[in-house]
Amino acid sequence: MIRNFVLVLISLLSVTVTANEPLFPQKPGMVSYTYRNEFAKDFAGTLDTIVGLGITDMEFSNLFGKSASEIRTMLDQRGMKCSSFGVSYAALRNNTHEVAQNAKKLGASFVRVAWVPNRQPFTLELAEQTTREFNEIGRRLRNEFGLTFCYHNHGYEFAKHGDGTLFDVLMAQTNPQDVFIELDILWVQFPGADPVKLIQQYGPRIKLMHLKDLKKGIVGDLSGKTATENDVALGDGQIDIPGVLAAAKKAGVEHYYLEDESPSIETQIPKSIAYLKSL
Repeated sequence: MIRNFVLVLISLLSVTVTANEPLFPQKPGMVSYTYRNEFAKDFAGTLDTIVGLGITDMEFSNLFGKSASEIRTMLDQRGMKCSSFGVSYAALRNNTHEVAQNAKKLGASFVRVAWVPNRQPFTLELAEQTTREFNEIGRRLRNEFGLTFCYHNHGYEFAKHGDGTLFDVLMAQTNPQDVFIELDILWVQFPGADPVKLIQQYGPRIKLMHLKDLKKGIVGDLSGKTATENDVALGDGQIDIPGVLAAAKKAGVEHYYLEDESPSIETQIPKSIAYLKSL
């Protein structure tokens, strides 16, 4: 009798602990693009601002006129790190060795591309061409440099195709060992897709994530473009952030970066950080 009571009590305590477990226990990282204007004016001071927010994980998509080694030194001095390095598609295809060396000097494990130029509107033919190029890039980064290639979606990939989208074509025709995704949840929501369902479908392929929210009432399209003012603080927009985080946690996403393209980052970034802590 007593033994059964103890077992029930342990079970109830376990449920309580699980229910109270934070949905987002780690600290988010930061995309340099959020502070692009600030970095261009005062690189070191901007790093101080970001680390002052409690953020130590960076994704750089620009070197802002500095060498990768210089940036690494400044990061080390502040107890920060760079886990992902974003570059243009042309740089990655034409200067793969230089990109890889810069990534390694920064300390990054991931190299990502966020836009494939001159392929909008996206078609099946362009999607299949892109998958062939992605496979080649990803294989080379992995085999020659020990780096992981990630593609950052930008909305235009969600054009309808058959029972799915051209994003599904990208996923189906790329090598799962060589090509991964940095999921930008705003650029899933904007063209009308569901970020939660997409994470559930492609979980193991999604290594990185851009956390951002889309202003309520905004109806998107396949352009991959929207006004920067449509970026709002997490929790203030139309994306199911708790649902996204729950699915991402189950999928094993490795790095989450705050990205806010708006002119209101001074107020919105602290608000987004507070929101994540509240979940």
